[in-house]
Amino acid sequence: MIELSETRKKIDEVDRQIVALFEERMRLGTDVAEYKRAVGKPILDKEREKQKIESMQALATNEFNKKAVAELFRQLMSLNRKYQYTLIGDNEDGVQNLFQRVEQLPMSDKVCIVYQGVPGAYSEQCVCQYFGEHPKRLYVEQFKDVMEMLEQGKADYGVLPIENSSAGTVSGIYDLLTEYEELCIVGEEIVKVDHALLGTKDATMGDVKEVYSHPQGIMQSQKFLEAHHLKAHECSNTAKSAEMIAQLGDKTKGAIASEYAGKLYGLQVLEKKINTEEGNCTRFIILKKGRVYQKNAKKITISFILPHETGSLYEILSNVIHNDLNMTRIESRPIENHQWEYRFFVEFIGNLQDIAVQNACKAISEEALEFKVLGNY
Repeated sequence: MIELSETRKKIDEVDRQIVALFEERMRLGTDVAEYKRAVGKPILDKEREKQKIESMQALATNEFNKKAVAELFRQLMSLNRKYQYTLIGDNEDGVQNLFQRVEQLPMSDKVCIVYQGVPGAYSEQCVCQYFGEHPKRLYVEQFKDVMEMLEQGKADYGVLPIENSSAGTVSGIYDLLTEYEELCIVGEEIVKVDHALLGTKDATMGDVKEVYSHPQGIMQSQKFLEAHHLKAHECSNTAKSAEMIAQLGDKTKGAIASEYAGKLYGLQVLEKKINTEEGNCTRFIILKKGRVYQKNAKKITISFILPHETGSLYEILSNVIHNDLNMTRIESRPIENHQWEYRFFVEFIGNLQDIAVQNACKAISEEALEFKVLGNY
């Protein structure tokens, strides 16, 4: 019978040797980092790492250990790379230098804000919450139109919904963020969503047979619609549906929109708060042309494309974890004309002036096929 205590003593001794050898290997990384900084060589050398793993696998005595050794050395070299990034550290070509830091964003009664929808939309409510009641407002039909207005300099700021607490991501917004490279996220605003059933002045609850709203408005109010046997039709915007019902003047038709939209278009509230989730909110992003960020910005959104290799997403995200950055969101979107390939979007807490953020971004930019900072806000 093997004596467990004796075996554990042997394991402890081996582990002490492993730690000592690990620290020696990391120390040698200092020499490598200094050399690479001197000659301007990138930290990541994929071919060297590939050859190293293959040579280490050849030393293993069975198939299980070969795979384990490969995993061990991937981790070891990944840690060594992260250490080298912190040693090089000055980040003279870092992403923070691509952005202008400002004390605060330019704000006045003369700024012009563009949003998708019509007056009375939740997007307009976001404009009022973030900018106040006075700035000039323009509304357009499509999300892309918001980007175009900003790109052409016809508006100072744009407002777009990016996420709803119950319905999830607003489709297509992330794609637009990568398409318009001169635009960046400079702020965000959370808007409480309280849908109401709106009808004409002469309508009662029993009169309404069909309702119109944005697909998310319909989805968020599905239980109410089913309970009252109401047929739903999709519309481009919640406020647009209210406008349409006001124009039709048909008491058998209703709209799912905000009470504010009902008041604006002369409709009455037949039922308040019909959406299922009491705490339903939509997060909007504030966009501006030019790469700027406020001194007190606390959140960063980045995007990147990865090679189709085992563990590539893990390797990239480990740069966020290793630098003690709190990741708050991750999304993926298919890349057009590239079947089964995806662009990833990650949000984490930080400011571009933080050394940890600079190190993480430097590492990701070198290891990803494509990398962008979409905003610090």
